[in-house]
Amino acid sequence: MNHVVVVGAGLAGVRSVEALRARGFGGKITLIGEERHRPYDRPPLSKGVLLGETDSTVVDSDLDALEVDFRAGVSAKGLHPGVVETTEGELAYDGLVVATGARPIRLRGDGPQHVVRTIDDALRLRSLLGEGTTVAVIGAGWIGAEVATAARRAGCAVTVVEAADTPLAAALGQVGAHTVPWYAEAGVDLRLGTMVASVDHGGLTLADGSAIEADVVVTGVGVRPATEWLAGSGIRLDNGVVTDEHLRTSLPDVVAVGDCAAWWSRRYGIRLRVEHWDTALGAPDVAAATLVGDAAVYDPVPYFWSEQFGHMVQYAGHHDGARLVLRGDPAAEGKPRWAICWVTDDDRLTAVLSVNRPRDLVQGRRLIEGGQRLDVDRLADPAIALRDCTVA
Repeated sequence: MNHVVVVGAGLAGVRSVEALRARGFGGKITLIGEERHRPYDRPPLSKGVLLGETDSTVVDSDLDALEVDFRAGVSAKGLHPGVVETTEGELAYDGLVVATGARPIRLRGDGPQHVVRTIDDALRLRSLLGEGTTVAVIGAGWIGAEVATAARRAGCAVTVVEAADTPLAAALGQVGAHTVPWYAEAGVDLRLGTMVASVDHGGLTLADGSAIEADVVVTGVGVRPATEWLAGSGIRLDNGVVTDEHLRTSLPDVVAVGDCAAWWSRRYGIRLRVEHWDTALGAPDVAAATLVGDAAVYDPVPYFWSEQFGHMVQYAGHHDGARLVLRGDPAAEGKPRWAICWVTDDDRLTAVLSVNRPRDLVQGRRLIEGGQRLDVDRLADPAIALRDCTVA
């Protein structure tokens, strides 16, 4: 290969450039991104940026030292064999990294609705949050809870509308019910099992015909992979760019990383697409290895975290089909410290959720990677460290 093009200048894109150089690729690298910013981290947008703790999340990467041709404000429009069609013309490649991420879902209606996906989104929304402002947040998922946290800290009156019967339903199912009290404690009006019909000027219209008045509406109901530019390219798409365990796509010399990649997990025996920072950080090294002909497999224990209403929530693994074991009391007074472990039929840890118990997350992740069998009775005792629950 003489020229690698990286489409997408987020964390996954810039880490792909770094990984290619680290693996000895000395050819030309072109990095294009549709935003007019240097690559930056997204997780702090709904945390530190909205809270006013920082104005910039730029990734600490020396693009000049990496000898990369960085083109900001350039979008991919299509893909043909050996050529990326962009808003600034055709760009030939020998190797291609698809790192275009995902786009937030917006609801119908002609009223203004804010999302939190870019630094511009976060700064714009932060400027609107102030004492006495009424805010309606659609969705009680990770982003919705973090936006509600920031809005309340800014002195806003906040209503959160969620279609499911618990917060975090898509990620955690009924486990999310343990977070319901956090909303009331923070002074947030949480409305579960409530569908939004439209976003209007001045607020929301609900499916039952009632209305919620709001100065600011924030939509946090998920994202879709940004893969529309790949239609007709020959790349297989199915809830993202389909890859094997090497992050190789259905086209030769094309790999995919980050939020848009749906990779095959040997560990879980299914295809996963994980929209979190840890994936964007770790996948590029495997993708770069695949492009330069080195042997590497991407098979992580997925990890993410959230800070909401004064609680640190961390999750690692994949829990579908596993049974859960509760550690600690979610209803304890003060700042409860608890965790939930998901175990397989043969008593091996497959996922862990920790709330204000970071040690459980660290030890649990190692147990998932190691695949040791566990004593489930000991696992349920929060006084026993997870690492001491293995069966000899």
